[in-house]
Amino acid sequence: MTRKLLDIKRLLIAVTMCVAVALGAMAQADAAMSHFWVGQSYYNPAAAGNINAIHLNLGSRMQWVDFKHAPMTFYITADMPYKLLEQRLGVGVKAEFERIGLYTNTRIGAQLAWKRRFGNKTLSVGIQPGVFSQTFRGKEVIMPEGEESQGNDEAIPKNDVSGTAFDANVGIYFSAPKYWVGFSVTHVNSPNIELKVSRESIDYYEFNVSRSYYFMGGGNIPINNTLFEIQPSAMFATDTKAWTAQVATVMRYNRMLNIGAGYRWKDAVTAFIGVNLKDAFIGYAYDYPVSPISKATFGSHEVFVTYNVKLENREKNKNKQKCVRIM
Repeated sequence: MTRKLLDIKRLLIAVTMCVAVALGAMAQADAAMSHFWVGQSYYNPAAAGNINAIHLNLGSRMQWVDFKHAPMTFYITADMPYKLLEQRLGVGVKAEFERIGLYTNTRIGAQLAWKRRFGNKTLSVGIQPGVFSQTFRGKEVIMPEGEESQGNDEAIPKNDVSGTAFDANVGIYFSAPKYWVGFSVTHVNSPNIELKVSRESIDYYEFNVSRSYYFMGGGNIPINNTLFEIQPSAMFATDTKAWTAQVATVMRYNRMLNIGAGYRWKDAVTAFIGVNLKDAFIGYAYDYPVSPISKATFGSHEVFVTYNVKLENREKNKNKQKCVRIM
């Protein structure tokens, strides 16, 4: 095989990978986070405000690290409980940045959850209005030229194009001391993003974001007379055209050290390790692919950090003061 033919073959493989990733993103716009059981509000806005603290989540996922332009996701959520007119609420925000091939996605939303307590159990219904912005870097497209290729495709932008559309998520969430379950719909309005060179442009390309459905659940099972706890969880996701499922089981020792494993259907096996500090959690996940893509990559990496700022009961402590020297 000549050097020229080898370069063309590599180029076609790279283009095929970008197209496959783009189609996957079109079918399901949300990232497949391995730490789904920790960052529940990423998929379900009804999970906002479930902890009596300002709860911060930072997640970063680097998928198929050996590929150029491989998917990379970073997101942050912040939420807290809030009481208004004797009504228990959860409020929060979510911001996400993602790069997939030549696509760059930015999603920003505000979360609001209504909560109703039944003894030590809580039922929540949440919404997340926001915006979905997308950019396609058309100037970086390289098409092979030759007798068997026209080197030009009107369906592919040759310039950088971008667009923004309204986006919304909804969900319902039920939590108890030893288990939780939730159902959510992301991109419920199935936004259609018009990608243009500029706002004044008449010509545009369309990107449709499919509506996705998520079923999630998990629990905490203490092992009697030991310092160990088992925390199983599962998630099923579908856009009605395709589906995926993943399970994870983590064993926690002394409420501090976390070690576990997971599996994403026909995609990857996952190893977890994490540590619980006083008000924080730091976790790492490594995904090893079990699909044919394992021939070209050693896997994916994910880092997750949470931090809680505890909230005090102002009514009980409004007359108390604390000396800054002995805090």
